Amino acid sequence: MTLADLRRSLHGHPEVGLHLPRTQQTILDALDGLGLEISTGRELTSVTAVLRGGRPGPVVLLRSDMDGLPITEATGLPFASATGTMHACGHDLHMAGLVGAARLLAGQRDELPGTVVFMFQPGEEGFAGGRIMIEEGVLDAAGERPVAAYAVHVDCTTAAGRVVTRPGPIMASVSSMDVEVTGTGGHAAHPHSSVDPVPVAAEIILALQSFTARRVPVADPAVVSVTRLSSDSPASNVLARTVRLGVNIRSLSRTTLTLLRTELPKLVTGIGEAHGCTVETDFMDAYPVTVNDPAETAAVLTVLDELYGDRVERLSFPGMASEDFAYVLDEVPGTMVFLGAQPADGTTGPMHSDRAVFDDSRLDEHAGLLAELAIRRLRR
Repeated sequence: MTLADLRRSLHGHPEVGLHLPRTQQTILDALDGLGLEISTGRELTSVTAVLRGGRPGPVVLLRSDMDGLPITEATGLPFASATGTMHACGHDLHMAGLVGAARLLAGQRDELPGTVVFMFQPGEEGFAGGRIMIEEGVLDAAGERPVAAYAVHVDCTTAAGRVVTRPGPIMASVSSMDVEVTGTGGHAAHPHSSVDPVPVAAEIILALQSFTARRVPVADPAVVSVTRLSSDSPASNVLARTVRLGVNIRSLSRTTLTLLRTELPKLVTGIGEAHGCTVETDFMDAYPVTVNDPAETAAVLTVLDELYGDRVERLSFPGMASEDFAYVLDEVPGTMVFLGAQPADGTTGPMHSDRAVFDDSRLDEHAGLLAELAIRRLRR
């Protein structure tokens, strides 16, 4: 099966979360016959494969995520998903690319000075599958810790074949905060006889959206977004008793995250109390900042410049999306690289949209890049 065929098979049947039995079996079938030491997860349907080279040397880890998103696909592709789920972030290409790298490296096993661990990880889209795999021992799968870890993430809005990375922070941390604002409820004709939490919630929303403009340094940015809003009012003439908000919070340093974690609950609680409401908050940290190790990334950029020339782009600033490859990079020095996969005609929606389309003609290049990064690090 070609890598494009594998990708399209995976694309047509995405699964969401930590338990992806069909996807796992597809990967196991694709790796069969390569002579790898394969294990699967206990708390999630992960696949870990170890390739031992013919000569002694260090361990390098290569990673792919596996899960899709709960999006109904609207691309019209002949291999589009019809399951109400979608690979709208390119994880189908990531899996096919990593399988391709395994095939390439297995074909030169005798010359490899060391060991490669292939990490196929469910639950990247908000389920912290990377952290769970680390807890289950993926970093020790070869008997010793990797000296480096690499991942290649495709991007459907970047020109096909363009390669993008940077040293230091490359993607943001993500946290969330649930807010519950409680008044008294009452009749919509007599708001003065009640404590209405709806306008209080509106004031809280405006305060949250403007917080970063005055409290967070522009050189260390954060993004605070109110993404959910609901009340318990059962009818248009009934004042709500409770309003609930969901807040998404992104930052690029521990210092700013600490500020947000401390001050945002105080802000919303103070506004609520000023209007006679009680406020309960629950601040939840999720993925940490994804940080490319400076030394490893300098070496990776040397390889990229050699392979891709003027197609390499060094990002000036990190992005505010997040990645749970961050958990691996917290433990092992390494680099995340983005590979452009925009269709030739430019017809695509953004990542995570129901119209996201990825060019899979670059899969051989994707696989080759992962394999080359592993080989260069083993030989360093």
